[in-house]
Amino acid sequence: MIDHARVLADESARFAAVVAESDPDSPVPTCPGWTVDDLLWHLTDVHGFWTRILTTGAQSDADVEAAEAAGPARPEDRAALLDLFAAETNALAEALAGRADDEPAWFWLGSDQSVGATRRMQAFEATMHRVDAEVAAGLDPTRIGVEVALGAIRHAFDVMWAWWGTLPGFTFTPVAKPVALVATDADATLVVQGGRWRGTGESGKEYDEPGVLLMAERDAAAPAASATGTAEQLALWLWGRGPEPATEGDEASLTALRQVQEAGMQ
Repeated sequence: MIDHARVLADESARFAAVVAESDPDSPVPTCPGWTVDDLLWHLTDVHGFWTRILTTGAQSDADVEAAEAAGPARPEDRAALLDLFAAETNALAEALAGRADDEPAWFWLGSDQSVGATRRMQAFEATMHRVDAEVAAGLDPTRIGVEVALGAIRHAFDVMWAWWGTLPGFTFTPVAKPVALVATDADATLVVQGGRWRGTGESGKEYDEPGVLLMAERDAAAPAASATGTAEQLALWLWGRGPEPATEGDEASLTALRQVQEAGMQ
């Protein structure tokens, strides 16, 4: 079982250590257009935002907008930015400490309004941004443990790419056959289905966007293609931080998955 609070703490500490020794203007290859200090500010801002969500008891859209607006301005001085990161990270840890995963709390994915959703999200986000920092510094990324990597894979499908399904009236239509994601070091296989999310937004705009669903074991049909690698390799690829693992099988099915993966995550 993953200790998400420990992952968040450890990954944030490693992130801070790497960033502190890096050129603030160095580009971040895994976050195109960002410098190291842009990356530092991003994670600082994220930690501060979720701290305010948890500590204010935000529930409505207005509450969330107020929490976002209440954040500090980006410091111009680098030392001050590093200090702010440390302060916001400590505050987030304190806001999460002692609170049960099933305790109600606002989260941007409507299907999981809980403290646990924030705890998991921030553990995986800190992990991937630590990888970003190490890549920007020219370092070989520190290994991601198997359980954390598997958690990041599930999080990609269950949260990061699931939000279309929370929009009223949007439906998912399969356009390809299932693909098996085979983690060679975990004796784990996840089956995913590529398709299209279609619906009408609040503005009246029609949407037809690529999507992918993680299939429940009972619903999983025989895969027509596969992507095979270690859990870490699969996680890094899905999150846009590593090369595509070994693939074989139906190209149309793999393409449907790639269309979602290539959109990237930050």
